[in-house]
Amino acid sequence: MFDTVAMSRLAVAAPVDRMEEVLRSCMKAGCVHVETYSNFEDGINVGSAISTDDANEVSAMLSKVRAAMSAFNPVNVDGPLSAKQVEELLNGAFPETLQKGLDALDVQRDTEAEIGHIEEQLHLLGRLQPLGMELDLLKGSGHVEVYVAETPKASKARSVFGDLLQKVELMSAARIVAVACLPGDSAEVQMALGELGGKAVQIPTIEGSPAEAIQGLKGRLEKAEATLEAAVAEAGKWVEVNGRNLLAVHEHLAREDEIFTAPTQLAVTNQAFALDAWVPTNKEGQIKSALKGIASHVEVEAFVDDHHGHDDGHHEPTPPVALENGVVSKPFELMVDLVGRPTYGTFDPTMLMMITFPMIYGLILGDFGYGLIILLLGMWLGTKSFAVDPVAKNGITILKWMGVWCIIWGLLFAEGFGFVWDEAWSPLDGFYAWTYENIEFPAFVANTLNMTHTHIPFHRATGALQDYVLLSVYLGVVHIMLGFIIGFVNVARAHGIVPAFFEKGSWMIILTGGFFHIYGFLTGEHEVFAATAPGFAVLVGVVCLIIGLAIFEKFGWAGGLIMGPIETFGLLANTLSYLRVMGVGVAGVKIAEVSITMGWEMMTASGAGVVEILLGAILFLFIQVFALALGLLSPSIHAARLHFVEWMGKFYDGSGRVFTPLGGRTLHTEGQS
Repeated sequence: MFDTVAMSRLAVAAPVDRMEEVLRSCMKAGCVHVETYSNFEDGINVGSAISTDDANEVSAMLSKVRAAMSAFNPVNVDGPLSAKQVEELLNGAFPETLQKGLDALDVQRDTEAEIGHIEEQLHLLGRLQPLGMELDLLKGSGHVEVYVAETPKASKARSVFGDLLQKVELMSAARIVAVACLPGDSAEVQMALGELGGKAVQIPTIEGSPAEAIQGLKGRLEKAEATLEAAVAEAGKWVEVNGRNLLAVHEHLAREDEIFTAPTQLAVTNQAFALDAWVPTNKEGQIKSALKGIASHVEVEAFVDDHHGHDDGHHEPTPPVALENGVVSKPFELMVDLVGRPTYGTFDPTMLMMITFPMIYGLILGDFGYGLIILLLGMWLGTKSFAVDPVAKNGITILKWMGVWCIIWGLLFAEGFGFVWDEAWSPLDGFYAWTYENIEFPAFVANTLNMTHTHIPFHRATGALQDYVLLSVYLGVVHIMLGFIIGFVNVARAHGIVPAFFEKGSWMIILTGGFFHIYGFLTGEHEVFAATAPGFAVLVGVVCLIIGLAIFEKFGWAGGLIMGPIETFGLLANTLSYLRVMGVGVAGVKIAEVSITMGWEMMTASGAGVVEILLGAILFLFIQVFALALGLLSPSIHAARLHFVEWMGKFYDGSGRVFTPLGGRTLHTEGQS
C-alpha cells in the first residue's frame, strides 16, 4: 500500500524456434516487463521482428483498425470480450465489416473535400460577380491579357491608371478591378495594380456568368451536403454497432503485434535467445509455471539494493515501478503520476494523497452547496460514455472526493452558496444551535494551539478568522513534517540511518525548533531573538544540514556553508505557503457574499419591482456560477501545488520507470487488468 511492488529479475533462455511460444506465455502471464538487450558481444545480436504470414496479416489488419480507431473514437460500455469471441470476429465477417466502415469514412472525407472545394469556388465567384462579366472574358486569350485583382481602392482605379486608360479596358466594382491589355502593356498594368494594393484573383475554370455558375454550384453543394449527412449517419451507425468489437480487436491485434516485434529487445544467437525482464516477486511461482517445459533455463532472483552510498560508482539497473493500491485509493495514482512514478523501493504517497488532497481542497472552498454541486457533477459525468476510460474514470472519482470533503468542511463552517446557515431564517439554525452548545473542541485547542473559536459552526471569515490563519499554519507544519519523516525513511532504506539523519533529520530538527520558538514568541513567552532551547535546536539543525549538504549531498564545505542557511529560509517560505489555504478560502467566501449583497438582497428587498427582481436574480446567478467555476479551478490548483511542491518536494523522486508488462493491461479483452 505504501511501498512500491517488490520486483525480481527474470532471466530466460530457450532455443530460437521457441521464441514466439515463450513470448506468448509471458504475455498471457501479464506480469513480465522486458528489458531491451544492450550488452553487445561477438556472436550475440538483437533479434529481428518475426516475419511470417500471420505477422504480416496482423500488421496489415492493425493498420486498418488503427485508422478506424482514429476516425471513429469508439467507446466500450459493455465490458470486455473473451479471447474466443475476438478470434471468431477476426475469422468471421469482421474484416469485411471493418472495410465497410472504412469505405463510409472515405465517402465522408471525399464529400467533405468536395464541399470545401465548392464553397471555395462560391466565395471566389461571389467576389467576381459585381463585375457582371462572363468568366471566359476574364481568362484572357493569346493576344489579350486580363488581370483581376481585389483592392480596397477600387474607386480610385481610373485616377491611378491615368493615361494608361487609353491603352487598356478597365472595369471596376466594389473592391475589385479587371483590366484587359495587350501583352506589351502588362508591366505598366501590374505596376498600377500594385499602387492600388491589388491582390490577384484566380479565375475558376467554369463557363458562363458568375451568377449562372453560382446557381449551378449551389445545386452541387446541396447534393454534396446530403451525401455527407448520409455518410455521417452511416458512420455513426457503424461505430454504434461495431465500436465495442473494434476496441477489442484493436487491443488483441496490438498485443499480437507486440509479440512479433518483441524479439528486437532480446539477445539472439544462431541457436538460442535470452530474455532479460522483471516480474513482481509475488508472481515468481506463476511465471515459472507458465514457462515450465518451454524454456531451457528460467531464473528468478529477488532484487536487493545493497547500494548504501552516494555516487560510489555502482550503477546496477533498478527495477520498473508498479504501484499496489486498493480500489478506493487507486484513482489517486493519477495525481501521483503527474509528477512521475516514484523510484523503486521508496514511499508510494497515493493513500495519503487520497486523504490530504481533497481534504485541503475542501478546507479552501468549504461551501457545502458548491460541494454538493461538484459531487452531483461527478456523478453525472460518471454516466457518460467517456467515463469508461480509466483516466477519465479516475479523474471523476477524484472530483467526487473533492465534493464530499467540500460538503464536510462546508457543514463545519455553516456555509452554503455563500450564505451562513446558522441564522434564524435557516432550516439548519436549530442544528447549529445544538452543536454550539454541545460540541466543543478539546481544551488543548484553545489553550495550547491558541485557537479560541472552539465551537461548531467555525466562522472562518469572521469570528474564527484568526483561528483559520493558525489552522493553515499548523496544517503546513504537520504536512511538511510528514514529508520529512517519509523522506527520512526513504533515505534510511537506500543509504543508511546516518545519511538519513543529516539529510532529512536535520530538517526535522529545524522545523520542530523553529515552530516552537516562533510559537513562544507569539504567545509572549520570549522575544523573537531570545536564547531558547528551540532556538538552539534550530542552530543544531542548521549545522547538521550543512554537514549533510557538504558530505552526503556532495556540495562541499563551501557549498554547504552557503546553501544551508539559505535553504533554512526556504523552509520558512514553504511553511508560510500554506497560508494560501486561508487566503484563497476567505477570498472565495467574499466572492460568494458579493452575489448576496448585489443580487439576493436586491431581489428580496421589500418593495422590489419586477426590474429589481429580474436584475437581482441575474446578478445572483451570474456571480454564483462565477464563484463555483473559480471554486473548481483555484482551490484545486493551490491544493495540488501544496502537495507537489511543498510536501512531495521533501521526499519524492519521480524518476521511476513505469512497470509495463508485455502486452500491456487489457481493458476490452479478457486478460490482465
